[in-house]
Amino acid sequence: MAVQDDARERQLIELFNLERIPGAGRADTDARLVIGEVRVPFELKSTTSADGSVTTVRDFGAVHIAKWKGKHWLIGCYRQDGVTLNYCLYGSPQRMAPWIREKEEYIRVDCLLADCVPELITLEMLYKISGEKQVYLLEDAKLLHKRQYKQAQYREKMDLEQGYSAERMLHILKDRCRYVIERGATLNNPHIPGSYFAGWERITQNHANRLRELVAEALR
Repeated sequence: MAVQDDARERQLIELFNLERIPGAGRADTDARLVIGEVRVPFELKSTTSADGSVTTVRDFGAVHIAKWKGKHWLIGCYRQDGVTLNYCLYGSPQRMAPWIREKEEYIRVDCLLADCVPELITLEMLYKISGEKQVYLLEDAKLLHKRQYKQAQYREKMDLEQGYSAERMLHILKDRCRYVIERGATLNNPHIPGSYFAGWERITQNHANRLRELVAEALR
């Protein structure tokens, strides 16, 4: 995350009295709102765009769709200096659902291919790619799936003393096929247009209290 983006995220957390989740990484929930015994997960975004559009994430795909369903969104709209906050927008899961569904439908066919095509790969295909061997070595497996497994994962998948059986290599080849198709199914930083937020309340004061009122209404 860019330094300025991180500063804006910290400002939103403080302004709305949210809390960070200990140990959470960039791919996890950005922050949460605590209301009594309820922990409400939030996705935090900011924009300096003159038209109010919001950038999302690089390589947007099925993982992000699964992550964002059910999430509450808080968007800080800043002046082009990147520092001065104009107003904020709150998006409940219900309000964000149409945009998420639209992107889900856009990549749906590719996601189905990623699920179905790997299961069509046969041992004959493996032999054509990696040759027919009694034992496949670690180097053979890495030629297939590159750096998508960590070293420990490659070791864990060994089912023979010195390497891999053909059946295990077939499993790795299927993983590779799935990964390649899923990469092709991703979108490069899809924007949420400013028009999507037309008519939404602009939060400019009593930030923390107003957010709690809006979240409570959404939860009902």
